[in-house]
Amino acid sequence: MNSKRPDPFNFWYAVNNTEVVRMPSRRLETFGATILNYHMLSELMDTVDRVRVREGRIQALRPQILTPAMFSQSLLEGFGEEAEAYAEWLRKNAADLHILRYGFTIRKEEICEHVVCEKLPLVLEQVKQRCMLKDDPLSAIVVGVDDPWEVCLLKLMVDVVRSSVHGNIRDLQRSHLLDDVGGVPRAVRIELEEDFRAAARNPALVRDLAAKLRKYGLFEEYEDRFFALLKAGR
Repeated sequence: MNSKRPDPFNFWYAVNNTEVVRMPSRRLETFGATILNYHMLSELMDTVDRVRVREGRIQALRPQILTPAMFSQSLLEGFGEEAEAYAEWLRKNAADLHILRYGFTIRKEEICEHVVCEKLPLVLEQVKQRCMLKDDPLSAIVVGVDDPWEVCLLKLMVDVVRSSVHGNIRDLQRSHLLDDVGGVPRAVRIELEEDFRAAARNPALVRDLAAKLRKYGLFEEYEDRFFALLKAGR
């Protein structure tokens, strides 16, 4: 069975022909998920004065703190030995390097679309007016291409992250969740404690816990506790 692979040219064409006209006025939540409401406008290909308007939602997941071990591990993926020295330096010296990973999900089941027989500037102005009336601080307007239109949302996601990351880090610092606890941010320790309690109640979660400990580079530190948990669940 042949699978259609994405065309790199189409991907970068979409990225380079995307404009975020309206950004959300509220940044992403630090301690929970955020729902962004987008309005995506694109002119139909090979058709004059017809604009497709897509409206939908993007779920931004809670920002995840990367430990130096996690970051250096991801840094090495796809690279050779020349990156190992830098990765090792990160593991030893990057306790104060705060890196957040953001995840997004496009909720396709909630997308609605319609075609308007007008010029793009007029349709854009109409959408702007509707957004102003709603006064939704988490709404965004994007103008891009009709295919592949999902790629155009990447520009929105990147811009939203850039406008949110400093505020998210300040929130984490105020809550002392970035404080170093044995070489790992306090937030990671709290997360692992919650995962251990959850796995004790539900043995099906033990495998996920093991994967997370390895991902954080902490499996050896928690090894005795993990195997005690595994033994108790049998």
